[in-house]
Amino acid sequence: MTLTWEELGWERVAAGVGRCRLPGWDCTAGLVLGEGTALVVDAGSSLAEGARLRARAQELADHRVTHLALTHPHFDHVFGAAAFAGAEVFAAVGVDAVFTRDREELRLDAVRNGLPAAVAEEAADALVVPRHLVCGEWTLDLGDGRQVLLANVGPGHTAHDLAVLVPGEPEVVFCGDLVEESGEPQAGPDAVPSRWPAALDRLLALGGEDALYVPGHGAVVEGGGGGGARAALAPRGGGGGVWGGGRATR
Repeated sequence: MTLTWEELGWERVAAGVGRCRLPGWDCTAGLVLGEGTALVVDAGSSLAEGARLRARAQELADHRVTHLALTHPHFDHVFGAAAFAGAEVFAAVGVDAVFTRDREELRLDAVRNGLPAAVAEEAADALVVPRHLVCGEWTLDLGDGRQVLLANVGPGHTAHDLAVLVPGEPEVVFCGDLVEESGEPQAGPDAVPSRWPAALDRLLALGGEDALYVPGHGAVVEGGGGGGARAALAPRGGGGGVWGGGRATR
């Protein structure tokens, strides 16, 4: 018997494309299936959560996870990355420096936001610098005619924001935290508010008005919703004071 995406804990977004909302911080993880390949978008907030996410993806794909894309370097999106041993890991240029230079700050931020100290320390110690760093755009061939575009669209939510475009009918764009549906966009000390509207313009140029936009937190935003997010953020672009201090995550 073939189980559906929903029966295996995923929300199907398009053919061979789905996502799930992880507990705790309501962080979205994505899954794109190819021919003998599986791309996971974001890794969860701990090694245990990453391992559960990988197991769920592999149960649906019926083969191992081959690729992992990290949309930005915040703990709720990257601390599970080491659980994807053997996968090719992609991130925006500069994430390598964050993982090397700011590992302790990532750990502290996780603890400040409620992750148990021992869990945060374990995940921070296990962080491995992504092998593939995306400067402009990078096309992944997942087989069976499926190609996925990784686009370095930041800075915005962080200095290193990566979007994932999955062509099809409809097109699907995994936005990371450049777009949030479940609350106000979070802008912490590593955000670049003056550049955020331009990053949203690049997202819209990738997917267009008819795409489905998958935010880092919250429900999928249907066609034109990305434009709504852009319009909401535009007045804030020039004034860092509007954003306040905020959390680094979400």
